[in-house]
Amino acid sequence: MTTPAASSDRVKVVSKLPGWLRQNLKVRTAQLGIDIQTAVEQGIAAWCGLASATASIDTAGAESFSTFLPPGQWEVFRGVTEERQVSLIQGLAQSVQLWLDTNPVPDVQRPDITRRVIVCNQKGGVGKTAITAGVGEALSEDSNTLYPVRVAKALAAALRAGKSMADGRESSTDPLEVEKLPGLGLRVLLVDFDPQSHLTHQLGAEPLSMNGDSLTNHMAGDPKGELKDLIVSVDDEHFGGRLHLLPSCHDAFLLDVRLSAVRAREAALERALKPLEAYYDVILVDCPPSLGLSMDAAAYYGRRRDGERPGQSGALIVVQAEDSSADAYDLLTNQIEDLRNDLGIDIDYLGVVVNLYDGRRGYIATSSLQGWIDIKDPRVVGLINDLKEQKEAVRMKQPLLSYAPASQQSVGMRALAREIS
Repeated sequence: MTTPAASSDRVKVVSKLPGWLRQNLKVRTAQLGIDIQTAVEQGIAAWCGLASATASIDTAGAESFSTFLPPGQWEVFRGVTEERQVSLIQGLAQSVQLWLDTNPVPDVQRPDITRRVIVCNQKGGVGKTAITAGVGEALSEDSNTLYPVRVAKALAAALRAGKSMADGRESSTDPLEVEKLPGLGLRVLLVDFDPQSHLTHQLGAEPLSMNGDSLTNHMAGDPKGELKDLIVSVDDEHFGGRLHLLPSCHDAFLLDVRLSAVRAREAALERALKPLEAYYDVILVDCPPSLGLSMDAAAYYGRRRDGERPGQSGALIVVQAEDSSADAYDLLTNQIEDLRNDLGIDIDYLGVVVNLYDGRRGYIATSSLQGWIDIKDPRVVGLINDLKEQKEAVRMKQPLLSYAPASQQSVGMRALAREIS
């Protein structure tokens, strides 16, 4: 049952645990940010300190389980199991369960003020919709389940990973760049603010009827009902009812015209969405490729509010590694700066996402990527490669993270969500 082997100041022990109990242990330690070996050490110490054994645990089908413990602890534990007339496997299972019982699932960290992320770029076709959906999906995944996440934050490491992933290979630079982490478990609303309705279609929903109610009507001061009644849930099986969508309506093509007659039109989106904020931790707005009044309203909605920490809400700018994205970026940031100055507000940049990257395209791609990295303020917070899974998910009208949860793009979306959290 045991195989002592020196490892620094610890000794390797081998026993057995039921698969379900080992999985619970793996998830809980990840949630609390501690090592499995530390949890087992604490559980054994606590169990040995009890006056008697705890309730028996079903260990049928237990499989091999190894960990490292302080020298001598396993021998003490073995003696206690003999005194209590339980097997080592049963004693270990009780110890692990005791640790789980005394270290409960942490509460999901919810913001005091609903975070508002404006996903934008004046240029179309850069993948704003895919980033909006992917980040929202990553934010809303189950906090009691582990998912592969790319955790390397050094930009050089991200660049190396991006180049290798671009031609379909795993990164060979560091096997620890990807690890399993719990989902963030947040309540998320995706707002399709683009009259082209790409986000709505990609997630398998239908655009709202031109004859019914819409976000445009609410922004223009002509609502026909409650905006919350237009919201639909996205893939409840994977996201547990935490991910919702406010579909687009083609009447948004007329939004700028209708806003021109609205008082304080820059606050129109906020007036419409504010009643929904009590239900969500994060609201992501998929903006149209526009520099008109609708973009003014979106940027204003993402401004920093009184009492809100810098970097909680703001603009997430999506670009590609090519020259036209740089031109559009300048137009967008000029518009945001004008709003900042004209209205005396703070609009934070949450970062730049280089999307649809493929290093095989040569110098244009690699030099453009380096150009984005060199800007530094705002910094590059995500590098998403141009791979087939996103296109397949769009064709299947399914969320990327439930269609291909282990794909490199999904791994990158989770990293991006954590970078801006």
